[in-house]
This record gives sequence, structure tokens and C-alpha cells, in this order.
Amino acid sequence: MFSAYSPRAANAYQRINVETSMHTIDQHQLVSLLYEGVLNSIATARGALARGDVLGKVNAISKAVRILEEGLATSLDKVDGGELAENLGALYDYCMRRLILANARNDDAMMQEVMRLIEPVAQGWNEIKKLGAQASPDAAATAVQPVLAEA
Repeated sequence: MFSAYSPRAANAYQRINVETSMHTIDQHQLVSLLYEGVLNSIATARGALARGDVLGKVNAISKAVRILEEGLATSLDKVDGGELAENLGALYDYCMRRLILANARNDDAMMQEVMRLIEPVAQGWNEIKKLGAQASPDAAATAVQPVLAEA
């Protein structure tokens, strides 16, 4: 009556679930997920490095770099984003270069550095949504500026 567990079927279900959720989440939530993905990938790479799992480290760092490059950097509004978009673009570029170097040198400190740079930006981004629900958008943007200045 029931068939054995099939990883292929589970992957198809997960893919459909992700595609469906992509249509129902807002842009703010999507960027939050991208930040979460970068941080989780770096944490995975650090764990793989500690275990001596070279392939796992390479794959996790590659995923983090792709999210930074194809997800976060390409979504910046370089026309109307002004100095903030320019600074975030420079931060993402720096983080990508550090991750690639960390991968080549097996350097955990560089991966930690990138996490320390991305975490406050991700926290600030999440605070925008919380503050935006409580106050006007201008108040939320003003409140996040100190968090971005720390990065």
C-alpha cells in the first residue's frame, strides 16, 4: 500500500514547496531569506572545515558566494538606491572576495569575518519590517542607519 521513502519524490515535493512559497512571500521576506542563506552556508562551511570535509566546505562557500552575487548584489537598486546601495554593493563584493580567499586558504577567521559583517546588516534588515509595522517607513529607515553604519 505504501511505497518506500524516495529521495527523488521528497526533492520534488520540496522544490514545489519552495516555488509555491516564492509566489506568496513579499520582497522584504525574500531578502531576509537570502541573508539567512548566506549565514547558514558560511556556518556549514565552517563546520565542514573543522571536520576536514573539503567538498562540503567548497559547496557551502560556493552557495554563500552565489547568494551574495546572484541574490543580494543583483537586487540592489543602483539607480535610485544612492549611497546605501553603493555601500551594500561594496560590502557584498568584499565578502565574496574574502569567502573565495577563505576557501583557497582554509581560513576559518575569514569566514568568521564575513559572518560578523553580514549579521548586523541582516539584523537591521529584519528590524525594518518590525519597525515599519509599528511606525512610518521613514522612522524605520532612520532607526536602521546606526546598524548599517556598524557594518
